[in-house]
Amino acid sequence: MALPDHPTPWAAAVDDRLDRVRAEGRWRTVRRLDALGPAGHLDGDGADRAVTSFASNDYLGLSAHPAVLAAAHEALDRWGAGATASRLVVGSRPPHHALEEDLAAWKGTDAALVFPTGYMANLGVLTALAGPGTRIVSDELNHASIVDGCRLARGELAIAPHADVAAVDRLLAADDRPAVVVTDAVFSMDGDVADVEGLAEVCARHHALLVLDEAHAVLGPDPGPWPAGAEVVRVGTLSKALGALGGFVACSGALRDLLVNAARPFIFTTGLSPADAAAGRAALGVVRSAEGEVLRTRVRAHVDRLRPGHPSPIVPVVLGEEDAAVAAAATLLDQGLLVPAIRPPTVPAGTSRLRVTLSAAHTDAQVDALVAGLGALAPGTVG
Repeated sequence: MALPDHPTPWAAAVDDRLDRVRAEGRWRTVRRLDALGPAGHLDGDGADRAVTSFASNDYLGLSAHPAVLAAAHEALDRWGAGATASRLVVGSRPPHHALEEDLAAWKGTDAALVFPTGYMANLGVLTALAGPGTRIVSDELNHASIVDGCRLARGELAIAPHADVAAVDRLLAADDRPAVVVTDAVFSMDGDVADVEGLAEVCARHHALLVLDEAHAVLGPDPGPWPAGAEVVRVGTLSKALGALGGFVACSGALRDLLVNAARPFIFTTGLSPADAAAGRAALGVVRSAEGEVLRTRVRAHVDRLRPGHPSPIVPVVLGEEDAAVAAAATLLDQGLLVPAIRPPTVPAGTSRLRVTLSAAHTDAQVDALVAGLGALAPGTVG
């Protein structure tokens, strides 16, 4: 059959949408970074250059840790490259179960359930819990995975002003339906933290469930004992500070059972690869050891070089307009420093920024170069 010699309606629609993206100055491309750890070679825009990345979420440098790599290799040799099926069919291997036991012990919960990604963990827990007849109260700066989980859940959604515990209190007091309050513990674009203990107290008072996404919480907040009556579900990832791939929900045994039976992102997808599960478990072992404390102390020192006292390894340098952020990222790239420009729709208009992320794998010399580059580019933003 001959192909049409003119654009089809769908092809024209795609071209029109791409033209709008270009016209808005928001065109993005995928660049190839060949790296193990922060240093590597970036292939993009027709150039191949040596760079140090300050864009990764590998906060403790565990993606290249010898124990993590060895665990992944061993699992790959023992169980193969993939889980081969959903966890409820034949895709649940011994490393999945061992990892879930260790995650529950780490988070102080009765049980845990591993998902193939952190994104799927948020979709799974929110859609399983917040059905018709419930309310969801979500922080306005929550991650896209939480936003999409709220959209897919069939509960009524209320957006709370950012980090405003009093506003959450008022929203819960205004309605007596069962409620889920969901928040990032550390917000991915600003690197600021939620008042976790304040939210837990408010939720306990209103008998609401608190869903806490701790994906970026490598330096805290570390909640103490929960208030009496608080019900907290802790969502996390293997893909950032643990250096592997996957997500998890740490919760009660009953909630784990509900997720196994009702969370579509768990039920209808192939299980996490055995190698990633084993790597995540090995990384968790490092995190819970004396070496893990050394790595966190090193990240803390790097953060304090840029912004003393900042609560996370995510350090934003807000420049305002999109063109300013893009130009600043290009200037740093010319110096071999890979720092991404973040712009709308990821962040609100007028708040385009450089998003610096720091890792224990960065050397002091690499951080020195970053401090000098940012200091020359945007005086007063570091130190």
